Amino acid sequence: MATQTQKQVSVLSLSTLAFTVCFAVWVMFSIIGIPIKANLGLNETEFGLLAATPILTGSLFRLPLGMLTDKMGGRIVFFVLMLSTVIPIWLISIATQYWHFLVLGLFVGVAGASFSVGIAYVARWFPKQRQGFAMGIFGAGNAGAAVTKFVAPALVVAYGWQAVPQVYAFAMLAMAILFWVFTYTDTTHHVSNRITIKQQLSALKDPNVWKLCQYYSIVFGGYVALSLWMTKYYITEYGFGMQTAALMAAIFVLPSGLVRAIGGWLSDKVGAHRLTWWVMWVSWVCLFLLSYPQTEMVVQTTKGPMSLHIGLNVWIFTTLLFVLGIAWAFGKASVFKYISDEYPDNIGVISGIVGLMGGLGGFFLPILFGVIVDVTGINSGIFMLMYGVVCISLIWMYMTEVRKHPIIKAAPSTAL
Repeated sequence: MATQTQKQVSVLSLSTLAFTVCFAVWVMFSIIGIPIKANLGLNETEFGLLAATPILTGSLFRLPLGMLTDKMGGRIVFFVLMLSTVIPIWLISIATQYWHFLVLGLFVGVAGASFSVGIAYVARWFPKQRQGFAMGIFGAGNAGAAVTKFVAPALVVAYGWQAVPQVYAFAMLAMAILFWVFTYTDTTHHVSNRITIKQQLSALKDPNVWKLCQYYSIVFGGYVALSLWMTKYYITEYGFGMQTAALMAAIFVLPSGLVRAIGGWLSDKVGAHRLTWWVMWVSWVCLFLLSYPQTEMVVQTTKGPMSLHIGLNVWIFTTLLFVLGIAWAFGKASVFKYISDEYPDNIGVISGIVGLMGGLGGFFLPILFGVIVDVTGINSGIFMLMYGVVCISLIWMYMTEVRKHPIIKAAPSTAL
């Protein structure tokens, strides 16, 4: 008979691994979409829609599956969710038309809803003072985006893009079986006798929930959007091949997933508000610098015209992107620390709402990226858009939290 500690470790480990696989599947169009784009002759907007389609269903299903998790428990919901995606993943390998990929992307995208299931499932296995750290470790499954950056390009080059969904389908099936065998159910974690569906949905009337949605739309939605877009960005902006571009993009994607556990630990120590506040400021600075396009200037001097080039070289760009990824990793953890602190009996629903809105950010941003690039021809315009979103978050946070609690350096218990 396993001890409580052993159950906690097993649930956290297998849930994190399962979420990693689900996230890798969720963003696989960021890689296989590039050869599909070339084969079908898609423009930038069509590519953005293709990459973002799985994000839509993964976002929309987060709320109902979060509610279902509160009612039935995370183990059964997570298991069925993974099984439901196996066949659609495989069918992508035999799709031939644009609409085929869009429709199958909608079904595959359900894998992205695993976050609201897993976060509620994991959180209830741990005491409140350790929930931030536990949820941070689970959230490190975002590193599944990096798995796709490493694995998918190698498969594409060696066997063709069709090999990626075939391998991912087998991986998802194996993961579902492992998850069911090595995890546990605790019916005391279910809230079916304590809260009704109407009470669950009353959270939609809470303005604080919508504020958390705004924060998450940038720290998670922005992360997903850039995970989908950065490989292509490195190809078009700096002229790299697919494998090199994917490896460069992984410098942003991988750390942002892995250090989320540290963000959870920091949230426990310093408080969700203080950490989120500094995350937004670091994002504001990085996005301001990343927004500047490659520019050629001619300056008239006393010795004649002088040409100047202003722009970020690949290493400065990647360094800023790396810092941004670390900040967003901390932000993803701190937002969910808000949730576990303020809504302990409704974690599944609140995480579903916040995750839904954050995921919708990951859906709409790549489409808007494509529109911006198609209309302006400026690659860095995508960062200008996200800079505006961060400005909104900072203003909202200042008006509702900083002015209400003007001493940012106060103890966490008084800062929230």
